[in-house]
Amino acid sequence: MRTRLGDLLFTVAVGVAAACLAFLSTRYGFEADWSSGRRASLGEASVALLGKLDAPVEVVSYARPQGGLRPIIGEFVARYQRLKPDLTLRFVDPDADPGAMRAEGIRLDGEIELRYRDRSERLKVLSESEFSGALLRLSRQGERIVAFLEGAGERQPLGEANADLGQFVRALHEQGVRAVGLPLASSGQVPRNTDLLVVANPRVALPESVIGELVDYVERGGHLLWLAEPDERGGLGALADALSLRVLPGTVVDGGGAAFGLDDPTFVAVSQYPEHPSTHGFVLTTLFPQAAALAQLTPPRWEVAPLLRSSAQSWNETGHIPRAGEAAGTVRHDADAGEIAGPLDLGLALRRRSPDPERGEQRAAVIGDGDFLSNTFLGNAGNREFGVRLFNWLLNDDSLIDVPDRGAPDRELAMSQAALNALGLIFLAGLPAALAAAGGLIAWRRRRR
Repeated sequence: MRTRLGDLLFTVAVGVAAACLAFLSTRYGFEADWSSGRRASLGEASVALLGKLDAPVEVVSYARPQGGLRPIIGEFVARYQRLKPDLTLRFVDPDADPGAMRAEGIRLDGEIELRYRDRSERLKVLSESEFSGALLRLSRQGERIVAFLEGAGERQPLGEANADLGQFVRALHEQGVRAVGLPLASSGQVPRNTDLLVVANPRVALPESVIGELVDYVERGGHLLWLAEPDERGGLGALADALSLRVLPGTVVDGGGAAFGLDDPTFVAVSQYPEHPSTHGFVLTTLFPQAAALAQLTPPRWEVAPLLRSSAQSWNETGHIPRAGEAAGTVRHDADAGEIAGPLDLGLALRRRSPDPERGEQRAAVIGDGDFLSNTFLGNAGNREFGVRLFNWLLNDDSLIDVPDRGAPDRELAMSQAALNALGLIFLAGLPAALAAAGGLIAWRRRRR
């Protein structure tokens, strides 16, 4: 009897303890991340960032109910919600109103929009580096002034025409960047409060006074973005000399675009980028229609780094320009005509110690194409994201470009083509043959018995 009573009391005590633990588990939480590189939890940079955000954050995911993306996104965002309770997540079905989604520029299932205060930014890649980087950019303190040169047929920063930059400028505005037009021919000088000057494809020759002021602006330590075009007529040779580069004649023709389904060889698709802070961790493909190639002058007055490169199947075509649907193979590389075989630089980033002590480091960039940021092509793959990264680098906002990716070192298995062929042969032929031989041996032994 005494033994039974002791067993009963022990059972009751265990039940009470379990109930107490279950109750406490609803009030207090505990988690431990034992994964490689602690990739299942947020890094120190993300944790510190969340502590500095003093306003609610809204996350809107345009993911369909089918396909399994919503649970993945919800689990990922929950890491941030545990540290910032006023970070909310809302799902929108893009199929419920396709017209509104197209008007908003939503083209990818699972695309995410982050909203903080009166700013917003969209993501097409779900990772801590992209998500926290977007929060960093949205938390930008102060307004930056970006002046766009106008008066010679340049792309309009607020225009809605196909060649204008209105959609991209709105994306910059959402991140605290204000775009203004600069009629340099009448104003005479770039205002001192200009954080970045953009020269976007002048269609006619600029006056000598304007070219002189552009060169003086660079020599004074100003930040510059020059969007060039093939055989541009702006007369910007002096500016190119000041930047220690030149724009090569002709239009880049790239046969490697066929791998991306492009039927126009003058459209250059870039999926791999030289190492640079503005492209670190960037994995999206960018598209550059009818680009010009760039070359460095030696000795350079700047520290020059390539940003964009065409494939080895490219060259700068100075004769016949292929049309859409015309294979690149029908146009031949002509070295005698001065055409240079690829890879060719389509974008260069320049930096040096600024002549103005208040500016610190001076930065400039030259891209051999302005269409990639235009209203027509901005939505292609990663064009918008690359443009935002480039502007952040030019504005000296390095911390707003990227949060380091803490992925595990064993996520990818690199194998040569020969090893892949051998592995395929083993599984497709070797393993079935071994199973057949084993079955035959077993059957033969059974018959002998």
